[in-house]
Amino acid sequence: MNYEELMNEAIEASKNSYSPYSHFAVGACVLTSDGKKYKGCNFENASFGLSICAERNAIGSAIADGAREIRAISIYSPNMQDCLPCGACRQVIAEFSGENEVQIITKADEGIKIRTLDELLPGCFRL
Repeated sequence: MNYEELMNEAIEASKNSYSPYSHFAVGACVLTSDGKKYKGCNFENASFGLSICAERNAIGSAIADGAREIRAISIYSPNMQDCLPCGACRQVIAEFSGENEVQIITKADEGIKIRTLDELLPGCFRL
């Protein structure tokens, strides 16, 4: 798995963010079990509860293409170092992790950081 390539895809996706309210752009790139990549960015709405995170947007694109298991997700924001997924996104990642140990990839001044979903969401809810 090429972490730098996944991060570059997230960086590109962040440029398409629609974040006129928070001004907090985020991009994500999901790598599925079959090796395909899907990008997403956050998009906001004046009714804030209708806003969608970049991670869920990317996962939704993968699902729409028939994917059901993800192996990794890169997340990037030009507004913040080491931009981690919110709790809702962590649970959605868990839903589509299958038997995989999903890797969460972020970027900080010291370079690429890699964590597992289990580190970020220990004891997550799964059926």
